[in-house]
Amino acid sequence: MTNCKKVFLLLIVLLFNNIVFPQIDNEKYNKITLQDIWGKYTFYPKSVYGLMSMNDGLHYTVLEKRKEILEYSYKTGKKVAAIFNIDQINNDTIKSITNYEFNHNETKILFYINRERIYRRSFTADYFIWDLNTEKLIPVSTNGKQRIATFSPDGIHIAFVRDNNIFIKNIVDGTEKQITDDGKFNKIINGAPDWVYEEEFEYNRAFEWSPEGNYLAYCKFDESKVKMFNMTLFEGSHPDIKKNALYPENYAFKYPKAGEDNSIVSVHVFNLKSAKTTKMDIGDETDQYIPRIRWTHQNNILSIIRLNRLQNKVEILLDDADEGNSKVIYTEENKYYIDEVNFDNFIFLKDNKHFILTSEKSGFLHIYFYNINGSLVRQVTKGNWDVTNYLGYDSKNKLIYYISAETSPLRRNVYSINIDGTEKKKLSSQEGTNDAVFSEGFKYYINYFSNVSTPNYVTLNNSKGKLIRVLEDNHQLKDTLKSYKYNTKEFFTFKTSENVELNGWIIKPYNFDKNKKYPVLMTQYSGPNSQKAIDSWSFGWNQLLSQKGYIVACVDGRGTGARGEEFRKMTYLQLGKYETIDQIEAAKYFGSLPYVDSARIGIWGWSYGGFMTLLCMTKGADYFKAGIAVAPVTNWRYYDNIYTERFMRTPQENPKGYDDNSPINYVDKLKGKLLICHGTADDNVHVQNSVEIIEKLVQANKQFEMQFYPNRNHSIYGGNTRLHLFTRMTNFIVDNL
Repeated sequence: MTNCKKVFLLLIVLLFNNIVFPQIDNEKYNKITLQDIWGKYTFYPKSVYGLMSMNDGLHYTVLEKRKEILEYSYKTGKKVAAIFNIDQINNDTIKSITNYEFNHNETKILFYINRERIYRRSFTADYFIWDLNTEKLIPVSTNGKQRIATFSPDGIHIAFVRDNNIFIKNIVDGTEKQITDDGKFNKIINGAPDWVYEEEFEYNRAFEWSPEGNYLAYCKFDESKVKMFNMTLFEGSHPDIKKNALYPENYAFKYPKAGEDNSIVSVHVFNLKSAKTTKMDIGDETDQYIPRIRWTHQNNILSIIRLNRLQNKVEILLDDADEGNSKVIYTEENKYYIDEVNFDNFIFLKDNKHFILTSEKSGFLHIYFYNINGSLVRQVTKGNWDVTNYLGYDSKNKLIYYISAETSPLRRNVYSINIDGTEKKKLSSQEGTNDAVFSEGFKYYINYFSNVSTPNYVTLNNSKGKLIRVLEDNHQLKDTLKSYKYNTKEFFTFKTSENVELNGWIIKPYNFDKNKKYPVLMTQYSGPNSQKAIDSWSFGWNQLLSQKGYIVACVDGRGTGARGEEFRKMTYLQLGKYETIDQIEAAKYFGSLPYVDSARIGIWGWSYGGFMTLLCMTKGADYFKAGIAVAPVTNWRYYDNIYTERFMRTPQENPKGYDDNSPINYVDKLKGKLLICHGTADDNVHVQNSVEIIEKLVQANKQFEMQFYPNRNHSIYGGNTRLHLFTRMTNFIVDNL
């Protein structure tokens, strides 16, 4: 053998010895596919839905297969009665029911069919009453579809809205009485909120029955001065609008943008006995909000929550239903704003002497106990942690139930505490994210639990937290997951250059090798009081990308929730500024890790997260190679006034805050690859946002990709739409990151 051949063979041996071969796994594992996620919903966990506690607190009902209402025992879990079956109706037009409610003594059922969506929470439908004793079917009305039909407390009447007017149906004699007559589309709404109230104050019904059912209080929304927004609706395929095949339809509705006129809201009470309507005194100011009306336990005393336009001063009024005169019993002001989450936590006690509310006045969200005259009795919960959900008050045992982030901002637990602030008890036993729904009388509750390694685990517990039985453990999903290889989220914290500690999670590829360099896709939402870094179950697109060799990570920046008022409200008057700084800091942190390719970091988000993606791709252009913005806000001047002004005040007051943090003003800084996706019928974040930033990008000669979805709203779904969207996004990531 010549020396040359020896050298050649030696090189071959050395080369062979230094080749790293992947370990061969004889076990066959399935690949996560987009069809699994958005076609077959393979990884969608089961849960327990629609349990309705009965009056006795010992039984609950369930709507099964949309055809039967069955009664079960909380204690045993066994079926005790079949209350209703669709076959009893003997009506060919009613093949299934969507939802239902009982009257006061559970002798009648109110349900609806033919639901037609209006906006996020609102819809029209055909409502029916089924009398369980006579087995008689009664249509609520034969004069057109109804909205928000609701039993009176005495079960004699049903109130509903049709064509922006309020009607009352007498179930006994069958008469239908119209109590308002000025309702008109895009002008006057009686008994239902306008678009912006529905979206941002998060409710659908703006009328309330008095405790004895002889008064009906309602809000009237005068939209006359609110400017119109126009959307073009095409033929599309879902929803299928054949009439728009040649000439697309213009849909116009009232949408108040930042700094623009709102509806003028007034409050009225209709007396069923006298047929007289009385206007309630809510003050002379018209540029204000009335986010809630609620009856006290006194039949003729209505409470009204009044909020100023800046949303930093809230008042609770008590109004006399017959005279209309009012008095203020509670006032709270905040140097930032008062979040709408507090409005549903305002509860009058049955003793007619006290009320409960939540407030951030201590710097954290806590529960407070007041006399009816507005004097503080005590702060019930205390500590440097937030109550995240008020669950209710057991007047018999004087216990308040709530959920808090006391153990960690990443987790949620269920607690009880005595009204005097003593005997606090943690009821949930598993660490992760817990939620609870109590029975009437608070004897039992259903606990919904999950964490990063446990899909929905639903249990029935007694009021002391003792497990009675498991309702759903998702064992089938757990078995399914055994045939897939994946990593769960790992939580971490890091400190930014400003010495701010941020929470986050990271998902690494299953065959992670610390000696390799991986690309990173950051996901986030980042909006005020939101949270993405939380110990709860999710499985889907993140795991698919991880399977493809990407690290997927998330960091909650300043402005997000469960860390006290100062942390979540520091973004006040400058939405996007600190959030962008923190996402850039996160990208720097990931880039510093030895197993991350710092030149291949991307970011994506939806809605507020899309807004943040655009800011990071422009203001943070040096740190992000690619980004996807789905349904993004591009200029806060385009968005609605309740949400935007809560955090930014008006553009007239705070022009710099708006302009300095709107990505539409920074398109010239774009360097990386960008994909923008939007539904053309998004009534929330209008497609105008994407169209306008696209024009700016074109004029700046910046290349980008875009994907529009005809007739789709903010959620971008229907038919194959969601599958198509995530296929588009996946291909974009693979091609550009």
